[in-house]
Amino acid sequence: MARFRCPETVNVLLLGTGGREHALAWRLKKSKRIGTLWVEADANAGLQEIARVCPEPVGDVFRLARWCEREDIALVVIGPEGLLHADIATKLSDPPKRFVFGPNRAGAQLEWDKAFAKQVMRAATVPTADARVFTDAEQALAYVATRVDGCVVKATGLCAGKGVVVCKTIDEATRAVEDCLVRKVFGDAGLTILIEDLLEGPEVSVLALCDGQSFWVLDAAQDHKRVGDGDTGPNTGGMGAFSPTSKATPELLRVVERDVLVPTVDALKRMDIPFRGVLYAGMMVTPAGPKVLEFNTRFGDPETQPIMARLKADLVELCWATATGQLAEVEVSFDRRAACCVVVCSKGYPGSYAKGLEITGLDDARSIERAPDEEVLIFHAGTMRKHGKLVTNGGRVIGVTALAATVRRASELATAAAAKIRFEGAFFRRDIGISEHSS
Repeated sequence: MARFRCPETVNVLLLGTGGREHALAWRLKKSKRIGTLWVEADANAGLQEIARVCPEPVGDVFRLARWCEREDIALVVIGPEGLLHADIATKLSDPPKRFVFGPNRAGAQLEWDKAFAKQVMRAATVPTADARVFTDAEQALAYVATRVDGCVVKATGLCAGKGVVVCKTIDEATRAVEDCLVRKVFGDAGLTILIEDLLEGPEVSVLALCDGQSFWVLDAAQDHKRVGDGDTGPNTGGMGAFSPTSKATPELLRVVERDVLVPTVDALKRMDIPFRGVLYAGMMVTPAGPKVLEFNTRFGDPETQPIMARLKADLVELCWATATGQLAEVEVSFDRRAACCVVVCSKGYPGSYAKGLEITGLDDARSIERAPDEEVLIFHAGTMRKHGKLVTNGGRVIGVTALAATVRRASELATAAAAKIRFEGAFFRRDIGISEHSS
């Protein structure tokens, strides 16, 4: 690939509307190379406060590409998996005028088709749970009835982090299969399912920037998917996360790099898929070693919040190097402090919830008493402005991220700050990062 020098000033279009994108925008704005940062018209209130709003609909890619030409957009950064599935990376890429941070649809298939991901892992001998694929409810139910231990039922398509059910009993597995294949609660995304062995151990999120040839492993994070304290209740898109994690030892990261990342990237190259973006491996640290639970092909949410809070490198330069195949020429470094994100949610999440509820207390959360070397950052997720007021517009509403010397202190600070944020029915977990407290 030809060498494309990063311009002194880069106009950036950031696609995505949630907490992940607000954290990315906050870090992009700190780049010495940032020109004008643009976001979607549907972006949350926090994004709209720090960036300009693109007037073109994201769904009309032809008009969006023409607009990118007029505004001299040199870099497009894609946040959500849905846009990657729609192959917007290919449609907006126009070298040497414009590059896209994010894989094409073929590369993103690692996330939007879990059955395909299993095939890639098997071919590359990547450690993962044994699994079987089903499209027929009767066959899946018959298989579940033969199991004597727990299992995990996964809708293979995109379900915003909610299509995974951990089943300890046959009855739970039966309900999960019927939800997907009979009741079709996940629509087309659940018409094919995986039933895989239940792995035990702590989870670790390992994210790597990949430019199609080389990759750079970022500091690991650990997230909390279950809605309730003590990891109880249904899975969500993520209730909080912290970085770094003691579970991701240097030895473990070397194993993940050798046994997971290298063979996966090599397998994609053999399939003529030039993967450029974030390769995210959700890992379970089992007694038999780390195993892949799933791949994502973009920054995680809420893992992005603590990772961006700690990132010291220039994000525009990193995204440019990733998109142009020049990662080997950049350096990545992180703040020595720990970061913890606590997500404040709407009552009813991850099920149905009300919108339009007034939000208060953000200034109180930012100004909470803390040491001079500690910080509190507020990242909007599901918010909007209505009649001049900040109101809720999603299940996950606000991410409160704290930086402190230790995970324990960052967790305490983020939890205390989250308690300052108020709207009707607001709730959050009070044990994010608690597993690190005794580490």
